[in-house]
Amino acid sequence: MALAKGPARRALALPRGLGLGGFAGPRRGAYEWGVRSTRKPEPPPLDRVYEIPGVEPITYAGKMHFMPGLARPVFPPWDPGWTHPKFRRLPPIHEHPLYKDQVCHSFHQRCRLLEGVKQALWLTKAKLIEGLPEKVLSLLDNPGNHIENQDERVLNVIFHGRLWHSTEDIPKRKTSCPVIVDGLLQLCKSQILKYPSLARRICARNYRLSTTWNRESILLQVRGSSGARLNAKEPLPPIASREEIEATKNHVLETFYPVSPTMGLQECNIYDEKDDTGFREGYPYPYPHTLYLLETANSRASRFQPHQLRAKMILFAFGNALTQARLLYGNDAKVLEQPVVVQSVGTDGRVFQFLVLQLNTTDLVSSEGVKNLVWVDSDQVLYQHFWCLPVIKKKVVVEPVGPTGFQPETFRKFLALYLHGAV
Repeated sequence: MALAKGPARRALALPRGLGLGGFAGPRRGAYEWGVRSTRKPEPPPLDRVYEIPGVEPITYAGKMHFMPGLARPVFPPWDPGWTHPKFRRLPPIHEHPLYKDQVCHSFHQRCRLLEGVKQALWLTKAKLIEGLPEKVLSLLDNPGNHIENQDERVLNVIFHGRLWHSTEDIPKRKTSCPVIVDGLLQLCKSQILKYPSLARRICARNYRLSTTWNRESILLQVRGSSGARLNAKEPLPPIASREEIEATKNHVLETFYPVSPTMGLQECNIYDEKDDTGFREGYPYPYPHTLYLLETANSRASRFQPHQLRAKMILFAFGNALTQARLLYGNDAKVLEQPVVVQSVGTDGRVFQFLVLQLNTTDLVSSEGVKNLVWVDSDQVLYQHFWCLPVIKKKVVVEPVGPTGFQPETFRKFLALYLHGAV
């Protein structure tokens, strides 16, 4: 005899109750004897006004309330006389005043170049030189440019950003990175008494840049905000000599076939080709000095890789230099008499990327001729790790609170870029 299972076993175990035939039926759950239908009921038909030629529908519009048997009236869209941003209807894309048939490949704050630095060099027609220029390194090695108690004060800045500034046990990068960079800039500003020309600078934030150029048959654009920008009243002096600039004619730009040069850029048909520095005409600090790009993403997925961050630094430094060159020398494509130099620093608060770009030419269509120059010093670590909480093993403090692997050479390069042009 087969054993009863499931609902039948429970039915046999239930006591007999008063019911039809003296037997109570077995109890069943909602989904044991059949699956409930998940189909939603059909919506009621819409009360539409059918247009019959020669016949006028009778609606309850004049009654001002619903009347059974009468058709639902159709009213024209209500025009309140102003446009609410939430309910604003955008016109078709082809009717936009800035719509153009030619596709523009735009680079902005969150664009990531697949090939990194190689792709950025091709887009900007630039030659890469590893390390910082000799003019900057000479400021680095001069003990007279150092700050009093420099290493101790830099450690205090790191402690401030990673420990003292926040009430969290382990502060997030979004909180600590801006505090560390601002603290390092404050240390650099302490040299104003020694070099008064540093007072002729100002740091601007959240400015918006826009510039376009043609590279072969591709229309490119850099737009948006790149973070903070240090402006000066005097431009940075050229770094490479005229002979070094002429020698770049023999340099061959590296290609990355089969990857497209526009991989990672945003395609758009609505754009404006005018150059905009982000500052009004007559701004007292018109010349770009150094860009500070912060990588503050906490999650690894949304974080820029180091080579992608360096590519971002190249394109934004190039965009600032190109708008400045066109403002000074016009929109004609040519080799510049006085090259434009822009510096850039990218960091997540621990690892620093240093860059110096010299714009030698605005003739960017062809890959022949004079190239621009880019000096890059990659992956300079300020400290290896910061213990926000002490590591205790067997009641012994193995790792105290504070940074490990501190490298003061990184801040010296940071200070040298800040002093460049003032010493």
